Amino acid sequence: MHTAIVWFRNDLRLADNAAVDAACRAAERIVPVWIDDPAAEGDWPAGAASRAWLARSLAALDERLRSVGSRLLLRRGDTLQVLRNLAAESGAAGIHCNRRVEPAWIATDARVEAGLDVPLHRHHGNLLAAPETVSTGQGTPYRVFTPFWRRLSAELEMLAEPLPAPTRIASPELDSLPLDALGLTPAPRWDLPFWQHWTPGELGAQALLERFVLTSAARYEALRDRPDRHGTSRLSPHLHFGEISPRQIARALLDAMLDGFCADPGPFLRELGWREFGQHLLFHFPESTRHDLSPRFAGFRWRDPESGLLDAWRRGLTGVPIVDAGMRELWQTGWMHNRVRMIVASFLTKHLRIHWLHGARWFWDTLVDADLGNNSLGWQWSAGTGVDAAPYFRIFNPVTQGRRFDPLGRYVTRWLPALASLPAEVVHAPWTIESSSPPAGYPARPIVDLEQARRDALAAWQASVAGGPGPSAR
Repeated sequence: MHTAIVWFRNDLRLADNAAVDAACRAAERIVPVWIDDPAAEGDWPAGAASRAWLARSLAALDERLRSVGSRLLLRRGDTLQVLRNLAAESGAAGIHCNRRVEPAWIATDARVEAGLDVPLHRHHGNLLAAPETVSTGQGTPYRVFTPFWRRLSAELEMLAEPLPAPTRIASPELDSLPLDALGLTPAPRWDLPFWQHWTPGELGAQALLERFVLTSAARYEALRDRPDRHGTSRLSPHLHFGEISPRQIARALLDAMLDGFCADPGPFLRELGWREFGQHLLFHFPESTRHDLSPRFAGFRWRDPESGLLDAWRRGLTGVPIVDAGMRELWQTGWMHNRVRMIVASFLTKHLRIHWLHGARWFWDTLVDADLGNNSLGWQWSAGTGVDAAPYFRIFNPVTQGRRFDPLGRYVTRWLPALASLPAEVVHAPWTIESSSPPAGYPARPIVDLEQARRDALAAWQASVAGGPGPSAR
């Protein structure tokens, strides 16, 4: 009886899983396994929030596998040795997995493939298109999103139907570690508030997608920048862990258009394209996780991160409400609205003039959707240091941004209850109140003068990057 191993990684689902589908076609018995090997992830092992989510996602995958007659094996150790041992124990003739594009995983896969005694079959299952298949007319990788998306979106018309989940999987009886032995769940349990907002696992992802298609997709373009409204999909952590595939999401949106639920899925599909762009840049420019992609920033005068400003930013104590609300939402839910992510990133890299890598590291540890490609792309875009970035001199005014996208202050006061009694017209700038008594429990003033910090950032940019007088901030 032929046996195959399915090596799960960031693809914790059964439906539309190319590795699962191929293994089920090739063998009568399947050995599903997940391996705890932080060394395989190189310089970016999963952060604390991601590991807390992972614990629940692995439990959900095991439950899904048990519903079709199998179960998830958990092993720990060097990935190559674990797979060699498992192949010998099970008599497996091959190992199936879905490709990853992170630099450390590319190196791990190469080492594993070279050291195995059985074939390693790597499948395309976590992106709409493999990175090497989307290139310019000159055969080079895209460095600007708009032409990249124009090319990729044309292929959506030929998008194949998602693969069905297997209805039955036969598996041999083999030893497995208990989930608790992996030490993924934090102690003390600071993650417990997360689960008021999230249901990790494939079924939770599918339910969230269905709800988004039926209730919010048609209003996505109008509401996506409003953190005070329920207008986004919140599918990002499910995508990161592969509990749902981008093809499943794209197909659901295209079908909703045909069924009349969503007149134009284009704006949301474009956001899927942005995620895809981050993965493609990560594949072609692996140094983007640690270094500025724009060489013009080699001599830029970043501020010392040990000044205390970085800690105030992390703790949501900058005195700028929209920034602090975002950082506290992050701490309490493991997630932050995308518009607010841009605002807090701009504040750190422009007003505080702290290098984006410090922000990227904090997001990596605290976000449940901490995706290496998206995280690096988003931070370099905000800082102005990437291949396709907002110019450094485009400095978000956090007060203006707050008033525009949270006009009644509902988002801010949800996460900063100390400001709940303030009228909407001043909630985004409480230091302007003509009173000697600022709101109790909140900083009396921002940690930097916003206008002076803006001027200082422009001066640093002009001196180090622009080489002379430059445009004013917007």
